[in-house]
Amino acid sequence: MIQDKLKMTTKDKILLGMLVFVPICFITEWLHLNPVIVFLASGLAIVPLAARIANSTEEIASVIGSSLGGLLNATFGNATEMIISIVALKAGLVDVVKASITGTIIANLLLALGAAITLGGLRFKEQNFQPTVARMNASSLNLALVVLLTPTAIDFTSQGLELATINNFSAVASVLLLLFYVLSLLFSIKTHKYVYEVGTTEGEEVDYTTHESKPLWQPIIILLVCTIVLVFVSDILVESLEKAITTLGLSELFTGVILIPLFGGAVEYITAATFAIKNKMDLAVAVAMGSSLQIAMFVAPVLVLVGQFIGQPMNLEFNPFEVLTVAIAVVITNSISTDGKTNWLEGALLLITYAVLGTAFYFHP
Repeated sequence: MIQDKLKMTTKDKILLGMLVFVPICFITEWLHLNPVIVFLASGLAIVPLAARIANSTEEIASVIGSSLGGLLNATFGNATEMIISIVALKAGLVDVVKASITGTIIANLLLALGAAITLGGLRFKEQNFQPTVARMNASSLNLALVVLLTPTAIDFTSQGLELATINNFSAVASVLLLLFYVLSLLFSIKTHKYVYEVGTTEGEEVDYTTHESKPLWQPIIILLVCTIVLVFVSDILVESLEKAITTLGLSELFTGVILIPLFGGAVEYITAATFAIKNKMDLAVAVAMGSSLQIAMFVAPVLVLVGQFIGQPMNLEFNPFEVLTVAIAVVITNSISTDGKTNWLEGALLLITYAVLGTAFYFHP
């Protein structure tokens, strides 16, 4: 117990110390330093901001109740990725936005979950989690994969296909995905809430007294301030992105799929690993797979609709190689999550798969 609290305190201290990158980010932009330095500074500044947004959301959720709290967590769970993507979309970097969507899904399923399973498996010989929830997440990921595959299949099996056709399909599919997302929220926080109430009753109970004793306005102010600052930091990140890509000799595909998700999702990766080390595999799986579902069923559809609204049309037709890698990630993750048990070798399998795919994106022309 004491050791776990020390670990959490250490993590919080590191994230708090990383707030120094926020002013550094603005200074490097103001001084017009090397685009790579600006890109790295803004990327590192996003990590503590994302952590503060996540912590504030949890504090608000603990006060307003489980139902509204669950909805708030689901909405702001991927606020960082959403903000970065909208800023990039507004700048016309549609391909980078698409790559960051697939990259975040892949990173959550392979890197975050793989690291969590490996670290947890090194401490415990075998860990268990709720197979019912994992199976439902797997089925939902399959639906998301079907939606990603369909535009590519339509394009491949058609001749002289107009772009408007794919755009129209994407708009309709986005609305349907959002509908399913709402239904899944209703399922998890209302009708079948008991299925998801696991992981907090084992070993140690979650203490909400600290959160409840704080005035509600404090986390709300922190949430709003961090969100506003994140918008400006994301603008700097996106503005330096193209120049940094050219300077480093990297492709937009590699940058979008590998680099941007690392900045935006670092907090979630740490959180998933922390839960696994505490033998709370239910929560680790929920963070990794749940985040992927939010990206596929909420963030991506919203970006399609927002793109239509701001005059930067974005559809759900992704690079065929991106779709293939997402399919690989979904299939492998589903294959190891069906029995509700994990060990360190399965974690290593996910990490090696992520390394292979990352190498492929690096060498992809």
